Formats: sequence, structure tokens, C-alpha cells
Amino acid sequence: MADIVATVVLIILAIIACIVLFFILKNGFKLLINAAAGVVILLILTFFNIFPQIGDITVAKVIVCAVGGVIGVILIVILSFFGITI
Repeated sequence: MADIVATVVLIILAIIACIVLFFILKNGFKLLINAAAGVVILLILTFFNIFPQIGDITVAKVIVCAVGGVIGVILIVILSFFGITI
């Protein structure tokens, strides 16, 4: 009888762990897509020289775009218009 109870408890814990991981990875995947989009937009802006005020790609700009995503790119563009370089 104890084996059946232990098995049922283990199955319930596994289902709970799967649900929690699903929600964590779902949000994590959105963050990953946002970070990749930010870095790609930064590369496009500098490669085609769309905003010459941005200048060259630096490690700090890539980190800001990776953490902030598209909002990070917008922040870099706004700061470059005011003459603040990263």
C-alpha cells in the first residue's frame, strides 16, 4: 500500500514540476526572442548606417541590447541623439 501512495505522490509532484517549468520556460523563451531581436536590430542599424550617431558596436551596447531587447535598442538610439555614447 505504501508503494502505491509513494507512486501517486511522485506522479503529482512530477506534474507540478512540469507545470512550473512550462510557465518558466514560456516566459524565458519570450525573453530570449526579445534579446535576440534587440541584438539583430542593433546589427542592422550599424551595418546599414541608419543612425550614424550610434557609432560602432561595443560590448556595452550588445549587453544593453541583450538585456533590454528592443527597448534597449531604442534607449541606445535616444541616448546617441543626445550625444551620450556607451
